Amino acid sequence: MLRITMLGALFVLTLGAAALAWFVGPGWWVAVAVFLILFLVAIYDVTQKKHSILRNYPVLGHMRFMLEYIRPELQQYFIERNYDGRPYDRDTRSLIYERAKGTNEEQAFGTERDVNAVGYEYLVHSTAPLEPPAEQPRVRIGGPDCTQPYDMALLNVSAMSFGALSANALMAMNKGAAMGGFAHDTGEGGLSEYHLKHGGDLVWEIGSGYFGARTKDGNFDPDIFAEKAAHPSVKCLSLKLSQGAKPGIGGVLPAGKVTAEIAKTRGVPEGVKCVSPPSHKVFSTPRELILFMAKMRALSLGKPVGFKLCVGSRSEFLGICKAMVAEGITPDFIIVDGSEGGTGAAPMEYEDHVGTPLTEGLMLVHNALVGTGLRDRIRIGASGKVATGTDIIKRVIQGADYTNAARAMMMATGCIQSQRCHTNQCPVGVATQDPRRASALNVEDKSHRVQRYQHATVAEALRMAASMGAHDFSELSPAMLRRRIGHMDTKSYAELYNWLQPGELLQQPPESWAQDWAAANVDAFSHN
Repeated sequence: MLRITMLGALFVLTLGAAALAWFVGPGWWVAVAVFLILFLVAIYDVTQKKHSILRNYPVLGHMRFMLEYIRPELQQYFIERNYDGRPYDRDTRSLIYERAKGTNEEQAFGTERDVNAVGYEYLVHSTAPLEPPAEQPRVRIGGPDCTQPYDMALLNVSAMSFGALSANALMAMNKGAAMGGFAHDTGEGGLSEYHLKHGGDLVWEIGSGYFGARTKDGNFDPDIFAEKAAHPSVKCLSLKLSQGAKPGIGGVLPAGKVTAEIAKTRGVPEGVKCVSPPSHKVFSTPRELILFMAKMRALSLGKPVGFKLCVGSRSEFLGICKAMVAEGITPDFIIVDGSEGGTGAAPMEYEDHVGTPLTEGLMLVHNALVGTGLRDRIRIGASGKVATGTDIIKRVIQGADYTNAARAMMMATGCIQSQRCHTNQCPVGVATQDPRRASALNVEDKSHRVQRYQHATVAEALRMAASMGAHDFSELSPAMLRRRIGHMDTKSYAELYNWLQPGELLQQPPESWAQDWAAANVDAFSHN
């Protein structure tokens, strides 16, 4: 609407100024020139395909680029409202944009970080660095019960639903994933035609609402699930227990975003607020969860299955591990979502105060699986503000096998962190169901940006690992990541944390784990 209004207004002003110049005096020809130039700029803005914000806000959108050119901090203050560090800082944001555009990301004058600040972390390089590998490695997902294993990239598109994101944004991400050979998580909003159109590898996520695989009364429908899971683009199946932005409550899609298309994809009424229940109906205990994992694998004819969670109580997760041991059934992967993650709207108090941050949650899951002798059967994905090669290296050291990125992928697709996702008024067409706004996002251009960003970020992670003397990621160790814990003291992650030995919990739990291990119950989710 703004595009038409701006073009119409400038056209009328140009004609009006021309009339005044003709009838009143030649001084008005200056105004004619100004309005004509602005009109031509507006035409260019709405027809070019590179910048979504200019397509939605012709002429006015140039203010963003002017602020960024004059003083990047002004753009961050006026456009992104960077409160409490929830949006990415300017350096990270610039790095994502530069990689997506394929421009030079080097800078002069060294670090701007306070390396003496408590909490500062750094990686330890080697005096004998190596050359990075020519090919980007992949992680085999598939335990002993999986008959269709999948080779996962080191960085993938994290869970974002159709409904939360526009169709054009999903197609850009999926086409980028197809070109770059990495996976695209559908989010819990169902398996839409836009996820399937460009043939990118998919991780189909099922949440507590069972969208896209549900009965009319909201229960899980195994027949619909099996039919869709058989699609060749679906490589893995993921059950969402909780998410980092709002652990303990279900997702909400406002009524205004529930279009006829989304209602069909999710299997819900059109124009009615779509709410996911806080908990699942198909299981209520750790044992039932593990048995449902086996059912999902059978229905998908042996494709990798797993679950995603933001870690809460340690004893509850240990209960899940005990159930795996008791039943002899394991998922093929577990995605750990940090409380600092989350691309959708969430209650502010949940964003700030509920859930375990990714570092602690990731190391807890890794150590619990090691301690129960299950780590070699299960791959771990890490999700929660993963954006750079450094993030990939850190998460692997802390226990992950691969990583997922949501916010960074949105930014590679054009997101400017305006934080209006929940209003349906995204200025760049990424997080909206308004067809006019969404149409501003050019799928072809943005898909290449997504592919370039992912490739460059993984390449940088490989270069950093080689600089640390590691031939491959299996040689990265907690001793290579260090944190300043005082103004005069720095310790490695090997010194800061207690890393369990294989099977240690089953034999003699260490004192720091003994109480939680004793409280872990395979037949009830309870914590002390």
